[in-house]
Amino acid sequence: MSGRLLTKVMLAVLAAGASFSLPGLVRAGLVVEPVFGPADPGGPYKHPAAIEELANGDLYIVFYGGQGEYEGDTAVYGSRLAKGATKWTPPQPIADTPGRSDGNGVIWQEPGGPVWLFYVVRYGDTWSDSVIKYKVSSDQGERWSDSDVLTFERGMMVRSQPIQLSDGDVLLPIYHETGNDTEVVGAESSSLFARYDQEKKSWSFTDKIHSRLGNIQPSVATLDDDRLLAFCRRGGGYGPLSDGYMVRTESRDGGRTWSPGVDTEFPNPNAAIDLIKLANGHLALIYNDSFEGERMPLTMRISTDGGQTWPAARELVNKPGDDAAYPYIIQTADGKIHGVFTSQGRSVVNHFVLDEADVANAAAEATRSK
Repeated sequence: MSGRLLTKVMLAVLAAGASFSLPGLVRAGLVVEPVFGPADPGGPYKHPAAIEELANGDLYIVFYGGQGEYEGDTAVYGSRLAKGATKWTPPQPIADTPGRSDGNGVIWQEPGGPVWLFYVVRYGDTWSDSVIKYKVSSDQGERWSDSDVLTFERGMMVRSQPIQLSDGDVLLPIYHETGNDTEVVGAESSSLFARYDQEKKSWSFTDKIHSRLGNIQPSVATLDDDRLLAFCRRGGGYGPLSDGYMVRTESRDGGRTWSPGVDTEFPNPNAAIDLIKLANGHLALIYNDSFEGERMPLTMRISTDGGQTWPAARELVNKPGDDAAYPYIIQTADGKIHGVFTSQGRSVVNHFVLDEADVANAAAEATRSK
């Protein structure tokens, strides 16, 4: 069953009055808990979620919500966990285009600068009719500017967090989704990057990155000043695909040009992934480790050699029949890895936290138990 069809089924079940719960999970250093469900503000549909630690120590989650993925009432919602608090604030709309579907919110605080909110607005029947917009906040997300348009090119979307480069420019991963079939990501779909010049206050765009099945939703990390690594979600359909792999691309000139996308060794069921660089220089990768078209299990891997090898792996969530979709991770100032994902047919936003060592320890324990 495709992700979008699964959503329709689950929302129909919820509308019929059934109740679902994902109890908090605490297991060997890992804490997973649901924070928003279908009854919370934002409607029964709650999907791609993103998280950021703000400069004041607050955590902030954004997601888009409404009656369904293609409904015109969807908006981007935001919620805050104030530093030292134990309860998230009720989600509030922070980006809402009247009569249009808003989605894929990404929140990111520029080091020493404003908080950015990137999102997409759909102007047609499918996401291939989307454009990217953004807002900024100078007061830690309390108030937001009016929207501005990053690009008017149709089919452009955002999903993953930007990074700041050594020259101060901001590099935002974006993608161009093609085709009008809601159950297939077209083979011409491609990843690319938008670059914000801090001096000129203007955006420029790299060439599009193509691959065997198409690729979208790149996630990027710096290896050094000139070398960058990105992983992308594969294109194609949502069913089982025995050769459906995550896609890899690299830059050797500070993110200005990128290599063609090539298959990695990691399965990808046409699902979002995330990649970050940790404070110690290691890389953390999170994804659904499956060829079967199901967004489960949710797995994290660590690389200590710049993405050449990924020997340490830990299965974070494995609940057959459910989904752990669109993982998004950050490392907070205390060194912990925080993340969010959605489950139960895109109706529940979950938050988790663990240490890098928890991944390595779980991998070592799995090896010993064999």
